Amino acid sequence: MLQFYLLSVLFNAASGLILVFAESDPRDAAETGAAGLSFFETKNFRLVAGILTAVTGIMKLLSVVQGDLPVLGDLIPALAGIIGGACLLYEYYKGASSVPVSLPGVLENIFVAGRKYVGVFCIAAAALHFIFPRVLFL
Repeated sequence: MLQFYLLSVLFNAASGLILVFAESDPRDAAETGAAGLSFFETKNFRLVAGILTAVTGIMKLLSVVQGDLPVLGDLIPALAGIIGGACLLYEYYKGASSVPVSLPGVLENIFVAGRKYVGVFCIAAAALHFIFPRVLFL
């Protein structure tokens, strides 16, 4: 569906920008108003962006644009959406949880230490998906 195509490009670009340029610890809305930070820094915005990005990534695997291959046609944008959304959701959960949370070493490296690389991957997937709409895997 073309709607998921647009949403995939939009949410991958937005989550990529958040992961690359925003701080790793999200803040409450009251804190951002006092500090003069943008709403991209808030916990609630990151929660909503993470959910929408991950759900759109999953739906890109399930929905097919006419004339495109199922699953393989949008593999890279779908994976970028799922990984970028999971990264945002993990950051939200880690900041909102009162219990210390840790993932296995490989996942911790991807979601925490490599968050900027995940963001660049999401931005690149969004840009390439927008520029080359009918290319296999994009």
